[in-house]
Amino acid sequence: MSFPSNRRIALAAGGYMKRAIRLAIAIMLLVVAPLAAQQSPQEKEVWSLEDTYWQCVQANDLERYAKLWSEDFLGWPYTNAEPAGKDEITGWITAHTSKGEVLKSFEVEPLKAHVTGKYATVTYRIHFIWADKTGTEKPGIFRVIHTWLREGRSWQIISGMSAPTDATGH
Repeated sequence: MSFPSNRRIALAAGGYMKRAIRLAIAIMLLVVAPLAAQQSPQEKEVWSLEDTYWQCVQANDLERYAKLWSEDFLGWPYTNAEPAGKDEITGWITAHTSKGEVLKSFEVEPLKAHVTGKYATVTYRIHFIWADKTGTEKPGIFRVIHTWLREGRSWQIISGMSAPTDATGH
C-alpha cells in the first residue's frame, strides 16, 4: 500500500486553502457590494454635503460653510462649553486660523446614516491634521453627529454634536 508523501499532502492542502480563501473573498464581495449600493440618493447627497463641510473648513470659506447651517440650528460643538446656535458655528475654525493654523488634510469615516422623510442623521469619525505656522502637524480624530433638514431642494444642518474619540480612536 502506498501513501502520499507529506509534500503531496501539503501541496493539496495549500491548493485547497487558496481556493477556500478565494471563495470567502468572493462571498464577502457579493454581500458587501449590495449593501453599499443600498445607500439611498438622499444619503449619498448628505454624505456629499459632509465632505463639502470639511472642504469649506480646509479652504477657510466661512461664507459657504455658514450656508450649510439652518438658521434654527442648535448643537454642541466639542470646543464650546455650552450649546451653540448658528451665530457661533465658525468660532472653532477661527480659533485655529487666528493662530495661523490650517487644516492640512481630513478624511471622513462614515459610520451610519438614517433618512426619514425630510430629516437625515449621519454619524462619522473625522480624521484630520491641522498644521501650525511652522508646519508642525497636529493630528486628531473626532466623533460627529449631524442632523440635516431638507427644505425644498436643499439640506441644512439643524442639529449636531462633536466629541473626542476614546483612547482606541472610537
